[in-house]
Amino acid sequence: MDITSQCVVELTWTLKDTLGEVLDELDEPVAFYVGGHDLLPKIEEALQGHTVGAKVDLHLEPEDAFGDFDENLLFLEPRTLFPPDIQEGLTIEGTALPAACNPDAPRNVLYTITEIYPEHVVLDGNHPLSGIALRLNLKVNHVRLATDQEQEAGTCGTGFFKIEIGDAPDSPGDLLH
Repeated sequence: MDITSQCVVELTWTLKDTLGEVLDELDEPVAFYVGGHDLLPKIEEALQGHTVGAKVDLHLEPEDAFGDFDENLLFLEPRTLFPPDIQEGLTIEGTALPAACNPDAPRNVLYTITEIYPEHVVLDGNHPLSGIALRLNLKVNHVRLATDQEQEAGTCGTGFFKIEIGDAPDSPGDLLH
């Protein structure tokens, strides 16, 4: 079966930066709905017409992957607003930010605590791979028609490439969720 919209593909991959450093490896096949919210548009486009066993190599510029780094998504917040046991690398959904945090901090993104100082915490609402060009080596392991439920939901529930909280059908991914 050829890959088209409204089908499900099971993929494995290796994700690298442009210097060849491996950022993520998916060894066991994971199902993604093509034509919905599971994959980046450039990945869906590249997969069209391929079948089981196909290997697809992609180069994704930031605008086709996780976006450019946005300094407006960095926030310095008082340390006292957060629990004493927080650690760098933890993520917080924007909807769960303490009420006293900067009101300009969007509540529909996922924040990563990137630095902790005695008096302040740095929250970064950028995707960890924003601003980075990527190389993605995909392998198609299985292709099938999507169920009515998957078509209605627009997803297989994988969520690998979703970064925004809530319904954002065209938003790119989130490696942290």
